[in-house]
Amino acid sequence: MTIKTGTRRKSRELALQMLFQMDMGKQSADHVEKTFWAERKDLEEEVRSFAIDLFHVAEKRSEEIDKLIEKHAEHWRMERMAAVDRNILRGACAEFMGFPKTPKPVVINESLEIARRFSSPESVQFINGVLDSVARELDAERKKKS
Repeated sequence: MTIKTGTRRKSRELALQMLFQMDMGKQSADHVEKTFWAERKDLEEEVRSFAIDLFHVAEKRSEEIDKLIEKHAEHWRMERMAAVDRNILRGACAEFMGFPKTPKPVVINESLEIARRFSSPESVQFINGVLDSVARELDAERKKKS
């Protein structure tokens, strides 16, 4: 089944919001999922489903994702990054890892569009640089394995 770009972007934005809620509220993934969706019952199932899938990958692989981000965000620790930025990065890395068939340039571009909406202009460049570097590393690792 093909999912429209707008549908995917909405899912990515919702996943970002869940990650942000978990991060800033210091809440468990289960709690976030229950409270987040309680007021969003009118969404299309494919939007909701992809958002949940992204959130689950980001949550389950959070340690690995955070290490990867810190490695590529030179001179930046996760806790020093703007909360929105680190969660955009987490969502994108989760998509890189959990949905490898989605082209990395698409994931990066979508993340930049979301950053333009939710973050600062300076953050867009930062996010682009980090994600580009992460994508190159993941591609190199994938080539080594094949």
